[in-house]
Amino acid sequence: MMHASYSKTWPTILTLIVGLMFMASSTVTAHAQALGWEGETGVFVTPLAYTASAEGQKIHAVTAYHFLDAGSVIGVFQQASIEVGIGKRLEFGYTHEFHSFGSDATLSPLWQNGFEIFNGKFQVVPENYAKKKWVPAIATGFIARTDVRNVGNFLAESNPSKMSGKSDGDIYVVASKVIPAKPAALVLNAGVRGTNAELWGMGGNAPDWQARAFGAAALAFTGPSKSSIIFASEAAQQPHHPYYFDGSTSAPALNIPTTLVYAVRFVPSPKHKLNFDFGIAQIAGRVFSSGTTVIDLQARHQAAAQV
Repeated sequence: MMHASYSKTWPTILTLIVGLMFMASSTVTAHAQALGWEGETGVFVTPLAYTASAEGQKIHAVTAYHFLDAGSVIGVFQQASIEVGIGKRLEFGYTHEFHSFGSDATLSPLWQNGFEIFNGKFQVVPENYAKKKWVPAIATGFIARTDVRNVGNFLAESNPSKMSGKSDGDIYVVASKVIPAKPAALVLNAGVRGTNAELWGMGGNAPDWQARAFGAAALAFTGPSKSSIIFASEAAQQPHHPYYFDGSTSAPALNIPTTLVYAVRFVPSPKHKLNFDFGIAQIAGRVFSSGTTVIDLQARHQAAAQV
C-alpha cells in the first residue's frame, strides 16, 4: 500500500526526535492537552481553546508526530508538527504532511504528495475568568494550507506534472471547559469553523466556504504512579458537496459524512513530557452511488496514532 520512498519519510522522524528534545514542561492532564492533527493544541482532529503554554515560560515549544492509515484507496498520512506557545494565550505552529499512495489503480492517484499547514490561535477568554468557575476558555484561530493537490485539485490542473497546488483554510471559534469530578474529570469542547477544505485538505478543496460545527467530550482518569488515561470522542462536520473527482462543480456531488473519532490518550508521568495517543477515525466509505456506478473510499474505520 505504501509507495513513498524513505527519502520522503525520514524528515518526519528527524523532526520528531529533534522536537522531543525541546519539550520543556509536563502535560496539563486535566485539559487532555496535546497537539491535534494539524498542529494546534487539540484532541485528534478538533482544536481546543487552550494553547501550548507552560507555567513560568514566556515561550514554550511542543512537537508531535501523527500517523493515519486512511485505507487502501486514500493511502497513509504522516504529520510532523511544531507548535510554539507565547505567553499563556497565544500559539503559532507549522506542520508538514507526508502522503504515501494507496493501492487502488483508479482512485489512489487522486491523492498526491503532502502539503504545508500553518496555524495560529489566540485565547480570548481564559477559563474561570473573573473567578467564575462556570466560564469556559474561549479561543479563535486559523489554519492555512498550501500546495494542496488532492482529488479535484489534482484533476483541475491542465498539466499535473507541473502543478503548484491550491490553498484552503479554516477560521474557527471554540470553547472548552474542564469539569472536576471523581473518579474522572470531564472535558467538554465545542466550536464552529468556516472552511473551504474537504477533510482538512486531505480531500482537496470544497467548492466554497461553509460553516461547520465540531465538538468533543473526554474523561480523564488518574492512573498508577500519577499517570493519566484520557478517553475521548469527537465529531467534525465536513462540507457535504466537495468538487467531484473531475474537478468540476457541475457533476454529481460526493457525499462526505461527519468525521467521528474515538481516541485514548496515555500520559505515563507528568515528569516525562510525553503523550501517546491512539484513535479510530470514521472518515468516508461509499461517497457516490448511481446505477452501476459506485465510488467507495474504504476509509470508515481507520487507525491513527500520535506521539
